[in-house]
Amino acid sequence: MYDAARVRGLYTSLGEGWIYLNAGECPQIPEKVASGVATSFRTAPLVVAPEPGSRHSSNTHFGSTHMASATRAVADLFSVRSDHVVLGPSSFVLARALAHSMSGRLARSGVVGARDHALNSAFSRYNLTIAEPDLGTGEIPSWQYRSLIDGSTRLVIVPGAQPYVGTATPVEEIADITHSSSRAWVLLDATALAPYRLIDIDSYGVDIVLVDLAALGGPQLSALVFRDTSMFPRFDHPLVVGQLSSGLLGGVAPLIDHYAGLVEDVEGQRSRRLRESMASLDVYLSGLLRHAIESLRGLSGVHLVGITGEAAGYGMAAIDRIPRLTFVVRGIDAATVQQRLFSNSLVTSLAPQDPLLANMGVFEAGGALSIGLAPFNTYADIDHLTRVLASLG
Repeated sequence: MYDAARVRGLYTSLGEGWIYLNAGECPQIPEKVASGVATSFRTAPLVVAPEPGSRHSSNTHFGSTHMASATRAVADLFSVRSDHVVLGPSSFVLARALAHSMSGRLARSGVVGARDHALNSAFSRYNLTIAEPDLGTGEIPSWQYRSLIDGSTRLVIVPGAQPYVGTATPVEEIADITHSSSRAWVLLDATALAPYRLIDIDSYGVDIVLVDLAALGGPQLSALVFRDTSMFPRFDHPLVVGQLSSGLLGGVAPLIDHYAGLVEDVEGQRSRRLRESMASLDVYLSGLLRHAIESLRGLSGVHLVGITGEAAGYGMAAIDRIPRLTFVVRGIDAATVQQRLFSNSLVTSLAPQDPLLANMGVFEAGGALSIGLAPFNTYADIDHLTRVLASLG
């Protein structure tokens, strides 16, 4: 059973009275990660002691072991082997390295991306076709891929979810369309999705997953995860990303251990504990999201972007969502609302100049605020948010 009060104890940053609802912009760092990074920076230059009974040191530094432990941890998160994982300093660097590795294939074919997605620039030199979001809900409809993908397509880039509106992309449907129409690989950007759901590559039907580990509260590192190592020989150039910080690498395994330990008393290997913990987290946060939507919809002056209003339509309730919301308070600019919330110990994010939000008319109304729920948030947090917004009239 998921115990939010226990989970709050895993984040020492929560002891000062603030209610953090800004996980999408600035996720809190679990204590296990903070201490893990501190330890790894301190021990990285030290030499590993020889095995008992051995007269000679292996001349191995602790820092060299952090890459292996980090790779194993990410592999457990995505249910693959360690040799399927490539770590890098950022999502963009990894995407650019992937584009270079596939340059020969992509130059003779096509790439399908999503409108205004951050990874598009890494593939901009190739023939890029764009999938459009629904301006009422923010969702990327899967049906359009039937006309966007043909036999010449070699890569389809799919965002796992809209990071501000919270609509999840029908990844499995898009992957099915892609593989039935072409020999293309499907690249899933799971950065917005991974903090909330366990991603099994085979279940999603994708070929490559990209994730920014900082979005989960981890170190500033990212990972590419491949469905099969047989994909590597098909690259035109080796996938090279350069050397990574041993200190930061030492924080990856503690991050995955943190998520594996969200539910107490689950035994077994880390991969099994991850499945149990992430399933419980998904159920808990889905309920908390429903509570937030119902509470904020009850305020006449609050508009939930992509949820309330005529543009969202009657099918809104059936749309799959991650626990992220963006809202407008009618007649009051977003900065003023944010300051009022901040004065009441509520930390939220000003919605950035995202093209989708702009096309949905958010900035014509004075801007919006975004909230992102985290494993430690509670129903009391949402109730306090609702009371403060209600006081604005």
